[in-house]
Amino acid sequence: MSPNLRIALRFLTARKRAMFMSLFGIMFGVGFFIVTQAQTSGFESFFIKTILGTNGALRIEDRMQATMFPMEADGAAGGSDFLIAGEGGRKIIPGIEDPFRISEAVRRFKNVSGVSIVLQGTVNLSTNVSGDSVRVQGVNIDDHLAVSDLASQIVQGDLADYRLTPAGALVGSVLASRQNLHPGDTFTLEWNGEARRYRVSAVYETGVSDIDRVRVYIHLAEARSLLQKPTGATFIQVNLFDHERAPEDAVRIQEVIGHTVAPWQRREKTWLDVFRALRFSSALTVSTIILISGLAMFNTLAMVVMEKTKDIAILRSMGYTRRDIARVFIWQGAIVLAAGAILGCVFGAVATYGVSKLPIRIRGIFSTDSFVVAWSPWHYVAAVTIAAVVVMAASLIPARRAARLEPGDVIRGTAL
Repeated sequence: MSPNLRIALRFLTARKRAMFMSLFGIMFGVGFFIVTQAQTSGFESFFIKTILGTNGALRIEDRMQATMFPMEADGAAGGSDFLIAGEGGRKIIPGIEDPFRISEAVRRFKNVSGVSIVLQGTVNLSTNVSGDSVRVQGVNIDDHLAVSDLASQIVQGDLADYRLTPAGALVGSVLASRQNLHPGDTFTLEWNGEARRYRVSAVYETGVSDIDRVRVYIHLAEARSLLQKPTGATFIQVNLFDHERAPEDAVRIQEVIGHTVAPWQRREKTWLDVFRALRFSSALTVSTIILISGLAMFNTLAMVVMEKTKDIAILRSMGYTRRDIARVFIWQGAIVLAAGAILGCVFGAVATYGVSKLPIRIRGIFSTDSFVVAWSPWHYVAAVTIAAVVVMAASLIPARRAARLEPGDVIRGTAL
């Protein structure tokens, strides 16, 4: 053990209570920082997982067509016209005219793990209870299972019945509750004056109430017949192996197929911004605990400097340099920081585990019955880094003040 460290440990015992208060403040600050970041990051990650499992990583929709307008050639005989493309102009053609060709082209991209053609339309649903306006989606079930978590979202019934029933349907949990529908029950879908009866094969729950309230899955062939659209599709849902690459893949696919491609980051930008704001706000709020602990540390070290002026003068007389004296007080801050950071990380890990076991029922933008936490080493790194900056800054000023003490000033009583 170095002499500077030994002296720092002795100086720490001069104000035990104040040092312990600073220590516990740092511990709780680090721990609460880890817990809050684990919660906000956990809910954000769970929301992203829900969205990817419901709407996919990419959505291919409308076709883009460059606009053309005529221009008369100057001096041309008879005033001949020719067409030129409008600069920056384009026309949007709704839907996908040849979804099978587009699907095959998209499947060739290395990061694509699944492609599903979806034909969508708004129809009227009628039961013995009441009527509702719903959004029917015609899908090939095997293709759609590759781009969604629909298989794991079934809460009543099973997909086997849906596969074997041409008039089978998958109904959202909120809609099923509103209309008192259960597997085996029938309902009517009406569009453009034509009504058809369908049978509930299963009830699914994504946790996103806006989806579970209005979305009904039926077979793609049946949707074409009901909506009177023998060709084309509304959109194509795409899943990726690496979801974080969605924006880059969207640009590449859009250039190749000439259709608009929306990555999930753009579709859910509003909610993602909300989660980021919550994470930053919670970090800023909890960091005030560490800041207050740093101020307490500063006050404690300042008092130690005032109380130990004679000891500091003796050390200077013995040959200790100003740098040595400064290191003594920096060591004190480092000791408190190290102990507080270690205890804080342990407290944060235990508290995060405890919070993850707390029951809570959330139904809205996702579905969960307990707190969702994210275990990330970066939460611990960020918490310790903030504590280190605050504590070392709080230790530096008293350390420099102690280093400026001169033995002669102490003897004359003019020190500090």
